[in-house]
Amino acid sequence: MIKNVHGNTVDHLGEAIVAGRYGIGASIPPEPILCLELGVSRTVLREAVKSLIAKGLMTTGPKVGTRVLPSECWNWFDPDVIAWQSKAGLTPEFLRDLQDLRRVVEPAAMRLAAEHATLQDVAEIELAYAGMKRAVEEGGDYVTYDLRFHQGLLRASRNRMLVQMSKALGALLRTSFEISTRIKDSPMQSLPLHREVLDAVIVHDADRAEKAIRVLIDSAHNDIEKVLTSRLRLPRLNQPAPILKMT
Repeated sequence: MIKNVHGNTVDHLGEAIVAGRYGIGASIPPEPILCLELGVSRTVLREAVKSLIAKGLMTTGPKVGTRVLPSECWNWFDPDVIAWQSKAGLTPEFLRDLQDLRRVVEPAAMRLAAEHATLQDVAEIELAYAGMKRAVEEGGDYVTYDLRFHQGLLRASRNRMLVQMSKALGALLRTSFEISTRIKDSPMQSLPLHREVLDAVIVHDADRAEKAIRVLIDSAHNDIEKVLTSRLRLPRLNQPAPILKMT
């Protein structure tokens, strides 16, 4: 997606903060310098700073100026923040935090999905699963369908907060799924694990659904640990999802 001047300015400053070019507690360069460096007006720059304050990366106040906040203040559910971290380099701590989050959220969500999923919900998740299966067998975009599968399950929970979280979790989940595709045959081996989750939801078996998603998350955790201990490259979310080759 092509961004406008405002979006590009937010990206430039956000990437600089996440990459550590502006230290925690440090002030960003004065407006005239940044405007000249970025080729933007003061109005554009100020709007960009407001966006970064809203994302938790910066704070501003009288006499202290505009300063960078520590990473624990950042909005880690914001897709831009995730993309900037990906571009700067994903860390083991970030990836393990993601796995812990999945272990907390998804098992409970699967129980709700098993209890509340409608025929329409199941049909949409089946389409996502079919896309994953087709990508494994014929080659294609596995990650996008994997993301649709999990977001469909979260929506099927019929819990409004989890539905909203499914949107926020999108970039985080994509990170996990892309890493798994770095492991040879991982998508093919994960298909039956996904099928088990979906089958449990279809028959409204909450215990089975919770157990199945835990197995799936543990499998993803093992993939991530393999990548972290290898020389395989971690994904960058500012690039298209990788395409699987035909098996």
